[in-house]
Amino acid sequence: METQKALTPEQRGELREVVGVFDNLDQMQSAIDDLLVDGFDQATISVLAPQAVVREALGDSSLSAEKLGGSAAAPHGAYIDPEARNEAKAGLIGALFYIGAVGGAGMALAAGGTLGAAIAAALALGGGGGIIGATLAQLLGSAEATWVKAQMAHGGMLLWARAWDEAKEKIAIDVMQKNGGHDVHARSAAA
Repeated sequence: METQKALTPEQRGELREVVGVFDNLDQMQSAIDDLLVDGFDQATISVLAPQAVVREALGDSSLSAEKLGGSAAAPHGAYIDPEARNEAKAGLIGALFYIGAVGGAGMALAAGGTLGAAIAAALALGGGGGIIGATLAQLLGSAEATWVKAQMAHGGMLLWARAWDEAKEKIAIDVMQKNGGHDVHARSAAA
């Protein structure tokens, strides 16, 4: 006798999500913070993918936020909290500074230089690495600003929250509306 494996809500086609449109990043971030406080896992929260991904998936990047919010085919992007983005930027700067400093000191010592020369090389190359890291971190921030600008050009920023049951669905709707979301509704998620 074969035992059947229990199906997940997603496999049964019961997965639902709540979507809302936000007019500014602060409102959307506030809604995300409240969702997290209300028991939603970060993995169940998503935003609209970058415009190039939307264009590739749907063939049209000029769709309004309301149309994209109602489309099961709208590509979602993972939500990354601001603290994680800032930590990544700081890590990038620090790592490149460290690599430059250690590499510079190592090269100076390997070439038979004195401790003073090694320290000078570490500072010079570490500083250069730090500057490169800061430039890359600035580019990451610029990419986020471009994403927000593109979202706003199409009528607002989209936020999705996966809801495994009616209670979570109601919480997500209430949270999004309380934080300024409009066109907030629940629908079946794309499987």
